[in-house]
Amino acid sequence: MAIITLTTDFGEKDYFAGATKGAIYSELPDVKIVDISHSVSPFSIPEAAYIIQNAYNCFPKGSIHIIGIDSELNVENKHIALKLDDHYFICANNGIMSMICSEIAPEKIVEINIHDRIQTSFPVLDVFVKVACHIARGGTLDVIGKTINNIKPIKNIVPFVNDDKTQIIGSVIYIDNYGNVVTNIKRDFFETIQKGRDFEISARNYKFKKIRHKYSDVVNFEIPEEKRHDEGKGLVVFNSGGFLEIAVYKSNTTTVGSASSLMGLGIMDAVSVNFFRIKNRE
Repeated sequence: MAIITLTTDFGEKDYFAGATKGAIYSELPDVKIVDISHSVSPFSIPEAAYIIQNAYNCFPKGSIHIIGIDSELNVENKHIALKLDDHYFICANNGIMSMICSEIAPEKIVEINIHDRIQTSFPVLDVFVKVACHIARGGTLDVIGKTINNIKPIKNIVPFVNDDKTQIIGSVIYIDNYGNVVTNIKRDFFETIQKGRDFEISARNYKFKKIRHKYSDVVNFEIPEEKRHDEGKGLVVFNSGGFLEIAVYKSNTTTVGSASSLMGLGIMDAVSVNFFRIKNRE
């Protein structure tokens, strides 16, 4: 049984997500539809790229992923379908897939060319659904598009590293439901540049010299619970996706605040890591 996932910026108020599901069920009554997220910030390509990269590989091989972000067709925003890591992705060629493709090479990419048979102002519903259902029935990508070799890159996907490898400058690509701030600096990349050196992470006026293994590492459990005041403490971790994340312990935007609100950090704000040269030891 086919699985089709949906990742969009449709939100929950409008009919768009429901209509898309209805169109899929009309063609494939036995399909399974999974909502990854409909709460991507409107037109936020970095957010969508981060979400789909960290969600898709939890699904079985052969799953089909519709990504409905900035999907209006125009001369600079074509539609594509990809087979990558034994999964299928259907989206606009606007950089969303470049985060995954920078780590895993696609097996095949096609530029969808069935638009001459479909008149629409809602391409996710009328084009992406048709393509997804075609694939779910066992159809090939060649039938719905022409092969291309490259996709549009996303801006600022790779952090900057200076020539002497003493600084990484990354950027915020995602803010989660808790207000935690996720950067584009991945653990492997960080450790390759670090080479065992001490470091200082800077985000606006906030500085951190330690990366925690988990959020509760900021808690001293030897202190009686009634004497602890750990909620609201800032910290840095590599999150479950392997991305450097600035967080606040037990954050709550309505009480103790969050990393985003307390530190004034938003999407594409800079986060830097400065490495210190290892001193000669006798």
